[in-house]
Amino acid sequence: MTSAGAAEDAPRRGYRKGAERRAQILDEMIRMVAEQGVDASSIRSVADALGISHAALRHYFSSRDELLVAVYREHEVRTVSAADPPTSAIGDMRESTDRNRSVPGLVQLYTTLAADAVQEGHPGTREFMRERFRSLRHDLAELIRRDQEAGRIRADLDPQDLASLSIAASDGLQVQWLLDPEAVDGARVLRLLESIVPPGPAA
Repeated sequence: MTSAGAAEDAPRRGYRKGAERRAQILDEMIRMVAEQGVDASSIRSVADALGISHAALRHYFSSRDELLVAVYREHEVRTVSAADPPTSAIGDMRESTDRNRSVPGLVQLYTTLAADAVQEGHPGTREFMRERFRSLRHDLAELIRRDQEAGRIRADLDPQDLASLSIAASDGLQVQWLLDPEAVDGARVLRLLESIVPPGPAA
C-alpha cells in the first residue's frame, strides 16, 4: 500500500474505532439504566465499567444530559425496530406501555428526561423532548386519520388533539406505575380509553 493509501485509511480506521467505542458506551449505559435505574448510572460509573477514563468517555459524550438523550434514542430505535407495525393510535401507545413494563429503569430514564426538559439548564434535553413530542403527535395523528377514514373513530374529532390526549394518558400512567406498580395497569387503562373514543357512524 502506498503512503497516500495508508494516510487515507487511517481516518477511516479511527472513525470505525470511535463508532465502536461509542456503541460500547451506549450498550453499557442501557444495561446499567435497565438494571439499576438512572440515579446509579453516572458518566463515571459507565467509564469504570468499561475500564476507560472519565475524560475518555467525555470525549464521546460531553455531559450527562447528552449521554442520557443518546441512550434513550438508541433504546427507542432498538425497541421500534423490534416491534410490530402499529394498528391504531391508542393501541400503539398501549403496546409501548406493555413493552416498557419489562424495563422500569428505562421508563425512569424517560420520565427523568421529561422532568429535566421543563427546567432551566437542560437545553439539549428540552429540544430532544420537544422534537420527540412533535414527531409522536404527528405519527399518532396520521394513525388517527386512518382510523377515521375506516370509520373506527368519529371524523369530527381533531387528530392532533386526540394524539395529545393519548400521549398525556400514556406518560401520566407511566409515572403512576413507577410510583405504585401494583396499583396501576397502564395497558388496561389505555384499553379503556380506546374503548370510549367514539367510532364513526355505522355504514
